Amino acid sequence: MKDAFGAPQSLLILGGTSEIGLATARRLIARRTRTVWLAGRPSPALAAAADSLRALGADVHTVPFDALDTDSHEERLGKIFTEGDIDLVLLAFGVLGDQVRDESDPLSAVRVAQTNYTGAVSAGLVCAQALQAQGHGSLVVLSSVAGERPRRANFIYGSSKAGLDAFAQGLGDAMHGTGVHVMVVRPGFVRTRMTAGLAEAPLATTPEAVATAIELGLRRRSETVWVPGALRVVMSALRHVPRPLFRRLPV
Repeated sequence: MKDAFGAPQSLLILGGTSEIGLATARRLIARRTRTVWLAGRPSPALAAAADSLRALGADVHTVPFDALDTDSHEERLGKIFTEGDIDLVLLAFGVLGDQVRDESDPLSAVRVAQTNYTGAVSAGLVCAQALQAQGHGSLVVLSSVAGERPRRANFIYGSSKAGLDAFAQGLGDAMHGTGVHVMVVRPGFVRTRMTAGLAEAPLATTPEAVATAIELGLRRRSETVWVPGALRVVMSALRHVPRPLFRRLPV
């Protein structure tokens, strides 16, 4: 259960090596979160992530999880909830893909879509149902501004995030009144390993800044969070740009 100050005491990160997920974990551990579950593919990186959080004083567990192995989600994620209540689930996994390659290799494009959308739908529903069964908790879904209006340069990734965003918004409506809070986070360009080597977009941000916004959104019980906040206005304008003009924009 959350403590008297409303801070989550237990956290499950789907995508246990996510830089945004780990930045959020560090911030919440400093605020009283004591139990952390890192769900991801077994690897030295996952083990190192767990050790780094243990060094901060948290009780950290790892669990095998693969977004593409949807047949295992109910069993593996369900077992976590049998160990005790989870106050916060952070759905933080995803892949960027390579637009040029993926356009000419449909199987690679499908892998992006299955990871970012199908896998997230499966894991999101499993966790939402478990949160509803325990009667409380928050599900935070990392979406992207790329899903607001997919661009020619990354429409495969953008369309997968558009699907995820729509799913999460609808799930939030479905969970309304059940005690489960669903929050969609829409970051812009985040400086992480995934974006290393790419040209930075305007209003680029960091995993730490996204983590700060997540914590604030949880305190406010927000349903949608933009990081940075100025992107709300920017994307509102871009949504209404006529298509012939949009195609010419350097975005």
